[in-house]
Amino acid sequence: MTGAEGTFCLVLHSHLPWLAHHGAWPVGEEWLYQAWAHSYLPVVDLLERFAAEGRRDVLTLGVTPVLAAQLDDPYSLRGVHDWLGNWQLRAHGAAPRLPELAAREHRESAVALERFEGRWRHGFSPLLRPLVDSGVVELLGGPAAHPFQPLLDERLRAFALETGLRDTALRLGSRPAGIWAPECGYAPGMERGYAAAGVRRFLVDGPSLGNQTWAARRVGDSDVVCFGRDLEVSYRVWSPRVGYPGHPDYRDFHTYDHASGLKPSRVTGVEVAPQDKRPYDPEAARAAVRGHTEDFVGAVVARLRELRAAHGREALVVAAYDTELYGHWWHEGPLWLESVLRALPEAGVRVTTLRGAVEAGHVVGSVEVPASSWGAGKDWNTWGGPQVADFVHANAELQRELLGLELGGAVRDPVADQAVREALLSLSSDWAFMVTKDSAADYARYRAKAHAERFRELAVEIRAARGGSDLGRVDRARGRAAELRALSGPFGHLDARAL
Repeated sequence: MTGAEGTFCLVLHSHLPWLAHHGAWPVGEEWLYQAWAHSYLPVVDLLERFAAEGRRDVLTLGVTPVLAAQLDDPYSLRGVHDWLGNWQLRAHGAAPRLPELAAREHRESAVALERFEGRWRHGFSPLLRPLVDSGVVELLGGPAAHPFQPLLDERLRAFALETGLRDTALRLGSRPAGIWAPECGYAPGMERGYAAAGVRRFLVDGPSLGNQTWAARRVGDSDVVCFGRDLEVSYRVWSPRVGYPGHPDYRDFHTYDHASGLKPSRVTGVEVAPQDKRPYDPEAARAAVRGHTEDFVGAVVARLRELRAAHGREALVVAAYDTELYGHWWHEGPLWLESVLRALPEAGVRVTTLRGAVEAGHVVGSVEVPASSWGAGKDWNTWGGPQVADFVHANAELQRELLGLELGGAVRDPVADQAVREALLSLSSDWAFMVTKDSAADYARYRAKAHAERFRELAVEIRAARGGSDLGRVDRARGRAAELRALSGPFGHLDARAL
Protein backbone atom coordinates (compact mmCIF):
# COMPACT_ATOMS: atom_id res chain seq x y z
CA MET A 1 0.00 0.00 0.00
CA THR A 2 1.32 3.40 -1.00
CA GLY A 3 -1.15 6.03 0.27
CA ALA A 4 0.76 8.57 2.33
CA GLU A 5 -2.16 9.17 4.69
CA GLY A 6 -4.37 6.19 3.90
CA THR A 7 -7.28 5.19 1.68
CA PHE A 8 -10.70 6.76 1.22
CA CYS A 9 -13.70 5.23 -0.55
CA LEU A 10 -16.80 7.22 -1.41
CA VAL A 11 -19.86 5.05 -2.03
CA LEU A 12 -23.03 6.49 -3.54
CA HIS A 13 -26.31 4.57 -3.42
CA SER A 14 -28.69 5.54 -6.25
CA HIS A 15 -32.23 4.36 -5.67
CA LEU A 16 -35.88 5.27 -6.04
CA PRO A 17 -38.80 2.83 -6.04
CA TRP A 18 -40.78 2.19 -9.22
CA LEU A 19 -42.65 5.48 -9.75
CA ALA A 20 -43.48 5.57 -13.46
CA HIS A 21 -47.26 5.46 -14.10
CA HIS A 22 -48.01 5.62 -10.37
CA GLY A 23 -49.03 9.20 -9.68
CA ALA A 24 -47.22 12.44 -10.36
CA TRP A 25 -47.29 14.84 -7.42
CA PRO A 26 -45.93 15.10 -4.80
CA VAL A 27 -44.17 11.74 -4.47
CA GLY A 28 -44.77 9.92 -7.74
CA GLU A 29 -43.07 10.83 -11.00
CA GLU A 30 -42.23 14.30 -9.67
CA TRP A 31 -39.88 12.63 -7.19
CA LEU A 32 -38.14 10.75 -10.00
CA TYR A 33 -37.79 13.80 -12.25
CA GLN A 34 -36.48 16.07 -9.50
CA ALA A 35 -33.80 13.54 -8.55
CA TRP A 36 -32.96 12.99 -12.23
CA ALA A 37 -32.58 16.68 -12.97
CA HIS A 38 -30.77 17.74 -9.81
CA SER A 39 -28.73 14.64 -8.89
CA TYR A 40 -28.30 12.10 -11.67
CA LEU A 41 -27.51 14.61 -14.43
CA PRO A 42 -24.84 16.57 -12.50
CA VAL A 43 -23.26 13.47 -10.90
CA VAL A 44 -22.88 11.78 -14.29
CA ASP A 45 -21.52 15.01 -15.74
CA LEU A 46 -18.95 15.12 -12.93
CA LEU A 47 -17.91 11.51 -13.56
CA GLU A 48 -17.55 12.13 -17.29
CA ARG A 49 -15.25 15.08 -16.57
CA PHE A 50 -13.09 12.86 -14.38
CA ALA A 51 -13.08 10.24 -17.16
CA ALA A 52 -11.92 12.84 -19.69
CA GLU A 53 -9.04 13.68 -17.34
CA GLY A 54 -7.98 10.04 -17.20
CA ARG A 55 -9.04 9.52 -13.58
CA ARG A 56 -9.86 5.97 -12.51
CA ASP A 57 -11.44 4.46 -9.39
CA VAL A 58 -13.10 7.77 -8.56
CA LEU A 59 -15.95 6.33 -6.51
CA THR A 60 -18.17 3.31 -6.02
CA LEU A 61 -21.60 3.82 -7.53
CA GLY A 62 -24.56 1.72 -6.50
CA VAL A 63 -27.46 1.76 -8.96
CA THR A 64 -30.44 -0.36 -8.04
CA PRO A 65 -32.03 -2.35 -10.87
CA VAL A 66 -35.40 -0.72 -10.30
CA LEU A 67 -33.91 2.76 -10.71
CA ALA A 68 -31.86 1.71 -13.74
CA ALA A 69 -35.05 0.40 -15.35
CA GLN A 70 -36.71 3.81 -14.96
CA LEU A 71 -33.68 5.74 -16.23
CA ASP A 72 -33.72 3.63 -19.42
CA ASP A 73 -37.50 3.56 -19.83
CA PRO A 74 -38.86 5.48 -22.88
CA TYR A 75 -41.89 6.70 -20.95
CA SER A 76 -39.72 8.11 -18.17
CA LEU A 77 -37.27 9.62 -20.64
CA ARG A 78 -40.11 11.51 -22.31
CA GLY A 79 -41.44 12.50 -18.91
CA VAL A 80 -38.20 13.97 -17.60
CA HIS A 81 -37.66 15.84 -20.89
CA ASP A 82 -41.07 17.46 -20.47
CA TRP A 83 -40.26 18.19 -16.82
CA LEU A 84 -37.00 19.94 -17.75
CA GLY A 85 -38.82 22.07 -20.31
CA ASN A 86 -41.46 22.94 -17.74
CA TRP A 87 -38.72 23.92 -15.28
CA GLN A 88 -37.51 26.47 -17.79
CA LEU A 89 -41.04 27.75 -18.39
CA ARG A 90 -41.55 28.14 -14.64
CA ALA A 91 -38.36 30.20 -14.50
CA HIS A 92 -39.68 32.47 -17.25
CA GLY A 93 -42.98 32.88 -15.42
CA ALA A 94 -41.22 33.97 -12.25
CA ALA A 95 -39.18 36.70 -13.98
CA PRO A 96 -41.53 39.65 -13.30
CA ARG A 97 -41.67 38.95 -9.54
CA LEU A 98 -38.27 37.37 -8.84
CA PRO A 99 -35.87 38.44 -11.61
CA GLU A 100 -32.62 37.22 -10.03
CA LEU A 101 -34.06 33.85 -9.07
CA ALA A 102 -35.67 33.47 -12.50
CA ALA A 103 -32.42 34.25 -14.33
CA ARG A 104 -30.49 31.75 -12.21
CA GLU A 105 -33.09 29.02 -12.68
CA HIS A 106 -33.24 29.73 -16.41
CA ARG A 107 -29.48 29.17 -16.71
CA GLU A 108 -29.61 25.97 -14.65
CA SER A 109 -32.58 24.55 -16.56
CA ALA A 110 -30.92 25.40 -19.89
CA VAL A 111 -27.78 23.52 -18.88
CA ALA A 112 -29.86 20.53 -17.75
CA LEU A 113 -31.85 20.48 -21.00
CA GLU A 114 -28.69 20.68 -23.09
CA ARG A 115 -27.07 17.92 -21.03
CA PHE A 116 -30.13 15.69 -21.32
CA GLU A 117 -30.73 16.23 -25.03
CA GLY A 118 -27.07 15.78 -25.86
CA ARG A 119 -26.21 12.79 -23.66
CA TRP A 120 -29.28 11.11 -22.12
CA ARG A 121 -31.69 10.63 -25.01
CA HIS A 122 -31.11 6.88 -25.12
CA GLY A 123 -31.16 6.42 -21.35
CA PHE A 124 -28.69 5.93 -18.55
CA SER A 125 -27.08 2.63 -19.51
CA PRO A 126 -25.20 4.00 -22.56
CA LEU A 127 -23.65 6.63 -20.27
CA LEU A 128 -22.92 4.32 -17.35
CA ARG A 129 -21.36 1.47 -19.32
CA PRO A 130 -18.20 3.32 -20.46
CA LEU A 131 -17.69 4.67 -16.93
CA VAL A 132 -17.80 1.10 -15.63
CA ASP A 133 -15.79 -0.48 -18.44
CA SER A 134 -12.99 2.08 -18.15
CA GLY A 135 -12.81 1.77 -14.37
CA VAL A 136 -13.86 5.34 -13.56
CA VAL A 137 -16.42 3.87 -11.17
CA GLU A 138 -17.03 0.50 -9.61
CA LEU A 139 -20.68 -0.43 -10.01
CA LEU A 140 -22.68 -2.01 -7.22
CA GLY A 141 -25.83 -3.88 -8.17
CA GLY A 142 -28.58 -5.24 -5.98
CA PRO A 143 -31.70 -7.38 -5.82
CA ALA A 144 -34.70 -6.56 -8.01
CA ALA A 145 -37.17 -4.03 -6.57
CA HIS A 146 -35.01 -3.28 -3.49
CA PRO A 147 -36.51 -5.61 -0.85
CA PHE A 148 -35.42 -5.71 2.77
CA GLN A 149 -33.64 -9.02 2.33
CA PRO A 150 -33.54 -10.28 5.95
CA LEU A 151 -37.35 -10.51 5.94
CA LEU A 152 -37.51 -12.50 2.70
CA ASP A 153 -37.80 -16.27 2.41
CA GLU A 154 -34.39 -17.56 1.30
CA ARG A 155 -35.78 -18.83 -2.02
CA LEU A 156 -37.29 -15.48 -2.87
CA ARG A 157 -34.18 -13.68 -1.61
CA ALA A 158 -32.02 -15.69 -4.02
CA PHE A 159 -34.45 -15.13 -6.89
CA ALA A 160 -34.62 -11.36 -6.33
CA LEU A 161 -30.83 -11.10 -6.16
CA GLU A 162 -30.29 -13.17 -9.29
CA THR A 163 -32.96 -11.19 -11.14
CA GLY A 164 -31.33 -7.91 -10.16
CA LEU A 165 -27.79 -8.95 -11.04
CA ARG A 166 -28.91 -10.37 -14.37
CA ASP A 167 -30.77 -7.16 -15.15
CA THR A 168 -27.59 -5.13 -14.62
CA ALA A 169 -25.57 -7.53 -16.77
CA LEU A 170 -28.09 -7.21 -19.60
CA ARG A 171 -27.97 -3.40 -19.44
CA LEU A 172 -24.22 -2.97 -19.06
CA GLY A 173 -22.63 -6.14 -20.41
CA SER A 174 -21.04 -7.18 -17.12
CA ARG A 175 -22.31 -8.55 -13.83
CA PRO A 176 -21.46 -6.54 -10.69
CA ALA A 177 -19.06 -8.20 -8.27
CA GLY A 178 -20.39 -6.03 -5.44
CA ILE A 179 -23.83 -5.03 -4.23
CA TRP A 180 -25.43 -2.43 -2.05
CA ALA A 181 -27.66 -4.58 0.11
CA PRO A 182 -30.94 -2.64 0.40
CA GLU A 183 -30.93 -0.59 3.59
CA CYS A 184 -27.62 -2.33 4.43
CA GLY A 185 -29.91 -5.07 5.75
CA TYR A 186 -28.08 -8.21 6.87
CA ALA A 187 -29.02 -11.48 8.54
CA PRO A 188 -26.39 -14.04 9.60
CA GLY A 189 -25.76 -16.47 6.78
CA MET A 190 -26.67 -14.13 3.93
CA GLU A 191 -23.04 -14.21 2.79
CA ARG A 192 -23.62 -17.79 1.60
CA GLY A 193 -26.29 -16.58 -0.78
CA TYR A 194 -24.01 -13.80 -1.94
CA ALA A 195 -21.20 -16.24 -2.63
CA ALA A 196 -23.56 -18.50 -4.61
CA ALA A 197 -24.61 -15.50 -6.72
CA GLY A 198 -21.00 -14.45 -7.40
CA VAL A 199 -21.15 -11.41 -5.12
CA ARG A 200 -17.73 -10.79 -3.59
CA ARG A 201 -18.27 -7.62 -1.54
CA PHE A 202 -21.03 -5.62 0.10
CA LEU A 203 -21.55 -2.77 2.54
CA VAL A 204 -22.83 -2.71 6.12
CA ASP A 205 -23.21 0.17 8.53
CA GLY A 206 -20.39 0.89 10.96
CA PRO A 207 -22.10 -0.42 14.12
CA SER A 208 -22.52 -3.81 12.39
CA LEU A 209 -18.75 -4.13 12.78
CA GLY A 210 -18.61 -2.56 16.22
CA ASN A 211 -17.44 0.60 14.40
CA GLN A 212 -14.19 -1.22 13.54
CA THR A 213 -14.38 0.08 9.99
CA TRP A 214 -10.67 0.75 9.43
CA ALA A 215 -10.37 -2.37 7.22
CA ALA A 216 -12.64 -4.67 5.26
CA ARG A 217 -13.20 -8.21 6.50
CA ARG A 218 -14.28 -11.58 5.19
CA VAL A 219 -17.66 -12.63 6.55
CA GLY A 220 -17.72 -15.87 8.53
CA ASP A 221 -15.92 -18.68 6.75
CA SER A 222 -16.70 -17.26 3.29
CA ASP A 223 -14.54 -15.29 0.88
CA VAL A 224 -17.21 -12.57 0.68
CA VAL A 225 -15.88 -9.26 2.00
CA CYS A 226 -17.86 -6.63 3.89
CA PHE A 227 -17.00 -2.95 4.29
CA GLY A 228 -18.32 -0.82 7.15
CA ARG A 229 -19.41 2.78 6.78
CA ASP A 230 -17.29 5.08 8.96
CA LEU A 231 -19.92 7.09 10.81
CA GLU A 232 -17.47 9.54 12.38
CA VAL A 233 -16.63 10.81 8.90
CA SER A 234 -19.92 10.10 7.11
CA TYR A 235 -22.00 11.94 9.69
CA ARG A 236 -20.11 15.18 9.09
CA VAL A 237 -22.04 15.43 5.84
CA TRP A 238 -25.36 13.88 6.75
CA SER A 239 -26.65 12.37 9.97
CA PRO A 240 -30.01 12.02 11.73
CA ARG A 241 -29.39 15.38 13.46
CA VAL A 242 -26.77 17.54 11.74
CA GLY A 243 -24.70 17.87 8.59
CA TYR A 244 -23.35 20.29 6.04
CA PRO A 245 -26.64 20.80 4.10
CA GLY A 246 -28.12 22.57 7.12
CA HIS A 247 -25.63 25.45 6.89
CA PRO A 248 -27.43 28.83 6.85
CA ASP A 249 -26.06 29.82 3.43
CA TYR A 250 -27.11 26.71 1.50
CA ARG A 251 -30.33 26.71 -0.48
CA ASP A 252 -33.31 25.65 1.60
CA PHE A 253 -34.94 22.48 0.28
CA HIS A 254 -38.28 22.97 2.00
CA THR A 255 -39.11 26.60 1.16
CA TYR A 256 -40.89 27.22 -2.15
CA ASP A 257 -42.16 30.15 -4.12
CA HIS A 258 -45.57 28.54 -4.50
CA ALA A 259 -46.50 30.37 -7.70
CA SER A 260 -43.54 28.91 -9.60
CA GLY A 261 -42.38 25.94 -7.52
CA LEU A 262 -38.86 27.40 -7.42
CA LYS A 263 -36.77 27.63 -4.26
CA PRO A 264 -35.78 31.23 -3.50
CA SER A 265 -34.37 31.02 0.03
CA ARG A 266 -31.30 29.99 1.95
CA VAL A 267 -31.60 27.84 5.07
CA THR A 268 -30.99 30.92 7.27
CA GLY A 269 -31.78 28.94 10.43
CA VAL A 270 -33.66 25.79 11.38
CA GLU A 271 -36.11 27.74 13.56
CA VAL A 272 -36.70 30.50 10.98
CA ALA A 273 -40.16 30.54 9.39
CA PRO A 274 -40.26 30.23 5.58
CA GLN A 275 -41.45 33.80 5.08
CA ASP A 276 -38.54 35.10 7.18
CA LYS A 277 -35.74 33.23 5.41
CA ARG A 278 -33.14 35.30 3.57
CA PRO A 279 -32.80 35.19 -0.23
CA TYR A 280 -30.41 32.60 -1.61
CA ASP A 281 -26.94 33.94 -2.42
CA PRO A 282 -24.87 31.65 -4.71
CA GLU A 283 -21.59 33.34 -3.75
CA ALA A 284 -22.21 32.77 -0.05
CA ALA A 285 -23.12 29.16 -0.80
CA ARG A 286 -19.89 28.61 -2.76
CA ALA A 287 -17.92 30.01 0.16
CA ALA A 288 -19.66 27.50 2.44
CA VAL A 289 -18.72 24.71 0.01
CA ARG A 290 -15.07 25.72 0.22
CA GLY A 291 -15.21 25.72 4.01
CA HIS A 292 -16.93 22.34 4.15
CA THR A 293 -14.46 20.85 1.68
CA GLU A 294 -11.59 21.87 3.93
CA ASP A 295 -13.42 20.56 6.97
CA PHE A 296 -14.18 17.18 5.39
CA VAL A 297 -10.69 16.65 3.99
CA GLY A 298 -9.21 17.58 7.35
CA ALA A 299 -11.56 15.13 9.08
CA VAL A 300 -10.61 12.30 6.71
CA VAL A 301 -6.88 12.92 7.18
CA ALA A 302 -7.24 13.15 10.96
CA ARG A 303 -9.31 9.95 11.05
CA LEU A 304 -6.80 8.04 8.93
CA ARG A 305 -3.93 9.15 11.15
CA GLU A 306 -5.87 8.20 14.28
CA LEU A 307 -6.65 4.75 12.87
CA ARG A 308 -3.09 4.18 11.71
CA ALA A 309 -1.83 5.00 15.20
CA ALA A 310 -4.36 2.66 16.78
CA HIS A 311 -3.82 -0.32 14.47
CA GLY A 312 -0.26 0.08 13.29
CA ARG A 313 -1.01 0.04 9.59
CA GLU A 314 -2.42 2.17 6.81
CA ALA A 315 -6.16 2.53 7.36
CA LEU A 316 -9.32 2.77 5.31
CA VAL A 317 -12.25 5.20 5.61
CA VAL A 318 -15.51 4.43 3.77
CA ALA A 319 -18.15 7.17 3.55
CA ALA A 320 -21.48 6.25 2.01
CA TYR A 321 -24.54 8.31 1.12
CA ASP A 322 -27.64 8.31 -1.05
CA THR A 323 -26.82 9.79 -4.45
CA GLU A 324 -30.02 11.82 -4.22
CA LEU A 325 -28.47 13.86 -1.40
CA TYR A 326 -26.18 15.49 -3.97
CA GLY A 327 -28.22 18.07 -5.84
CA HIS A 328 -31.77 17.02 -5.02
CA TRP A 329 -31.76 17.34 -1.23
CA TRP A 330 -28.56 19.40 -1.04
CA HIS A 331 -28.44 21.83 -3.93
CA GLU A 332 -24.71 22.50 -3.59
CA GLY A 333 -23.89 18.81 -3.10
CA PRO A 334 -22.44 18.11 -6.57
CA LEU A 335 -20.10 21.09 -6.26
CA TRP A 336 -18.94 19.87 -2.85
CA LEU A 337 -18.53 16.33 -4.17
CA GLU A 338 -16.24 17.39 -6.99
CA SER A 339 -14.27 19.70 -4.70
CA VAL A 340 -13.67 16.92 -2.17
CA LEU A 341 -12.70 14.31 -4.77
CA ARG A 342 -10.10 16.74 -6.12
CA ALA A 343 -8.81 17.91 -2.73
CA LEU A 344 -8.32 14.53 -1.06
CA PRO A 345 -5.50 13.32 -3.36
CA GLU A 346 -3.78 16.67 -2.92
CA ALA A 347 -3.86 16.01 0.84
CA GLY A 348 -2.08 12.69 0.39
CA VAL A 349 -5.14 10.44 0.55
CA ARG A 350 -5.59 7.58 -1.91
CA VAL A 351 -9.10 7.83 -3.37
CA THR A 352 -10.34 4.56 -4.76
CA THR A 353 -13.28 2.14 -5.02
CA LEU A 354 -14.18 -0.82 -2.82
CA ARG A 355 -12.53 -3.02 -5.43
CA GLY A 356 -9.45 -0.81 -5.29
CA ALA A 357 -9.36 -1.05 -1.50
CA VAL A 358 -9.32 -4.85 -1.74
CA GLU A 359 -6.52 -4.70 -4.29
CA ALA A 360 -4.59 -2.30 -2.04
CA GLY A 361 -4.62 -4.84 0.80
CA HIS A 362 -7.31 -3.42 3.08
CA VAL A 363 -8.85 -6.82 3.93
CA VAL A 364 -7.96 -8.03 7.44
CA GLY A 365 -9.27 -11.27 8.95
CA SER A 366 -12.88 -12.33 9.26
CA VAL A 367 -15.92 -11.25 11.25
CA GLU A 368 -19.33 -12.51 12.31
CA VAL A 369 -21.81 -9.78 11.38
CA PRO A 370 -24.97 -9.52 13.51
CA ALA A 371 -28.49 -8.90 12.26
CA SER A 372 -28.36 -5.22 11.34
CA SER A 373 -29.18 -2.38 8.96
CA TRP A 374 -28.40 1.31 8.51
CA GLY A 375 -31.83 2.32 9.79
CA ALA A 376 -32.66 3.97 13.09
CA GLY A 377 -31.22 1.88 15.88
CA LYS A 378 -29.11 -0.01 13.31
CA ASP A 379 -31.52 -2.96 13.63
CA TRP A 380 -34.50 -4.14 11.55
CA ASN A 381 -37.06 -2.05 13.40
CA THR A 382 -37.68 0.42 10.57
CA TRP A 383 -38.88 -2.43 8.32
CA GLY A 384 -40.12 -4.91 10.91
CA GLY A 385 -41.12 -2.91 13.99
CA PRO A 386 -44.49 -2.13 15.59
CA GLN A 387 -45.33 0.75 13.24
CA VAL A 388 -45.26 -1.61 10.27
CA ALA A 389 -46.43 -4.83 11.92
CA ASP A 390 -49.24 -5.00 9.35
CA PHE A 391 -46.64 -4.82 6.57
CA VAL A 392 -44.65 -7.65 8.10
CA HIS A 393 -47.74 -9.85 8.32
CA ALA A 394 -48.99 -8.96 4.84
CA ASN A 395 -45.56 -9.46 3.25
CA ALA A 396 -45.11 -12.84 4.93
CA GLU A 397 -48.53 -13.95 3.66
CA LEU A 398 -47.77 -12.68 0.16
CA GLN A 399 -44.50 -14.62 0.10
CA ARG A 400 -46.23 -17.82 1.21
CA GLU A 401 -48.83 -17.43 -1.52
CA LEU A 402 -46.22 -16.65 -4.16
CA LEU A 403 -44.00 -19.57 -3.27
CA GLY A 404 -47.04 -21.86 -3.15
CA LEU A 405 -47.89 -21.22 -6.78
CA GLU A 406 -46.76 -23.77 -9.33
CA LEU A 407 -44.87 -21.60 -11.80
CA GLY A 408 -43.00 -24.22 -13.81
CA GLY A 409 -43.71 -25.18 -17.38
CA ALA A 410 -42.19 -25.76 -20.76
CA VAL A 411 -42.64 -22.15 -21.89
CA ARG A 412 -42.73 -18.79 -20.16
CA ASP A 413 -46.09 -17.59 -18.97
CA PRO A 414 -46.56 -13.79 -19.16
CA VAL A 415 -49.27 -13.97 -16.50
CA ALA A 416 -46.94 -15.72 -14.05
CA ASP A 417 -44.11 -13.35 -14.90
CA GLN A 418 -46.26 -10.31 -14.14
CA ALA A 419 -47.59 -11.87 -10.96
CA VAL A 420 -44.03 -12.29 -9.67
CA ARG A 421 -43.18 -8.76 -10.78
CA GLU A 422 -46.12 -7.33 -8.84
CA ALA A 423 -45.14 -9.33 -5.76
CA LEU A 424 -41.57 -8.03 -5.89
CA LEU A 425 -42.78 -4.44 -6.22
CA SER A 426 -45.11 -4.90 -3.25
CA LEU A 427 -42.16 -6.16 -1.18
CA SER A 428 -40.02 -3.07 -1.81
CA SER A 429 -38.34 -1.82 1.37
CA ASP A 430 -39.35 1.74 0.51
CA TRP A 431 -42.97 1.34 1.57
CA ALA A 432 -42.23 0.31 5.16
CA PHE A 433 -39.52 2.95 5.43
CA MET A 434 -41.90 5.69 4.33
CA VAL A 435 -44.53 4.56 6.83
CA THR A 436 -42.11 4.31 9.76
CA LYS A 437 -40.67 7.73 8.94
CA ASP A 438 -44.14 9.17 8.28
CA SER A 439 -42.99 10.35 4.85
CA ALA A 440 -45.88 10.12 2.37
CA ALA A 441 -47.11 7.15 4.40
CA ASP A 442 -50.51 7.03 2.69
CA TYR A 443 -48.86 6.79 -0.72
CA ALA A 444 -46.58 4.01 0.52
CA ARG A 445 -49.47 2.00 1.96
CA TYR A 446 -51.44 2.44 -1.25
CA ARG A 447 -48.54 1.27 -3.42
CA ALA A 448 -47.81 -1.83 -1.34
CA LYS A 449 -51.49 -2.77 -1.23
CA ALA A 450 -52.09 -2.13 -4.94
CA HIS A 451 -49.24 -4.35 -6.07
CA ALA A 452 -50.27 -7.10 -3.66
CA GLU A 453 -53.84 -6.98 -4.96
CA ARG A 454 -52.64 -7.17 -8.56
CA PHE A 455 -50.48 -10.15 -7.67
CA ARG A 456 -53.47 -11.94 -6.17
CA GLU A 457 -55.65 -11.08 -9.15
CA LEU A 458 -53.15 -12.80 -11.43
CA ALA A 459 -52.58 -15.66 -9.00
CA VAL A 460 -56.28 -16.52 -9.26
CA GLU A 461 -55.89 -16.79 -13.02
CA ILE A 462 -52.75 -18.92 -12.74
CA ARG A 463 -54.56 -21.41 -10.53
CA ALA A 464 -57.63 -21.38 -12.75
CA ALA A 465 -55.54 -22.12 -15.84
CA ARG A 466 -54.37 -25.38 -14.30
CA GLY A 467 -57.87 -26.67 -13.75
CA GLY A 468 -59.48 -26.25 -17.12
CA SER A 469 -59.27 -25.42 -20.79
CA ASP A 470 -61.15 -22.10 -20.90
CA LEU A 471 -59.04 -20.49 -23.61
CA GLY A 472 -61.09 -17.31 -23.43
CA ARG A 473 -60.20 -16.88 -19.77
CA VAL A 474 -56.54 -17.53 -20.52
CA ASP A 475 -56.58 -14.86 -23.21
CA ARG A 476 -58.26 -12.37 -20.87
CA ALA A 477 -55.68 -13.10 -18.18
CA ARG A 478 -52.86 -12.50 -20.62
CA GLY A 479 -54.48 -9.25 -21.69
CA ARG A 480 -54.75 -8.13 -18.07
CA ALA A 481 -51.11 -9.06 -17.43
CA ALA A 482 -50.11 -6.97 -20.45
CA GLU A 483 -52.09 -4.00 -19.08
CA LEU A 484 -50.34 -4.30 -15.74
CA ARG A 485 -46.93 -4.70 -17.32
CA ALA A 486 -47.46 -1.41 -19.17
CA LEU A 487 -47.82 0.22 -15.75
CA SER A 488 -45.22 -1.78 -13.83
CA GLY A 489 -42.84 -3.43 -16.24
CA PRO A 490 -39.25 -3.49 -15.00
CA PHE A 491 -37.09 -6.60 -15.39
CA GLY A 492 -38.39 -7.73 -18.77
CA HIS A 493 -36.16 -10.81 -18.61
CA LEU A 494 -37.84 -12.00 -15.38
CA ASP A 495 -38.84 -15.65 -15.74
CA ALA A 496 -41.24 -16.86 -13.06
CA ARG A 497 -40.19 -20.46 -13.68
CA ALA A 498 -36.91 -19.73 -11.86
CA LEU A 499 -38.92 -19.76 -8.62
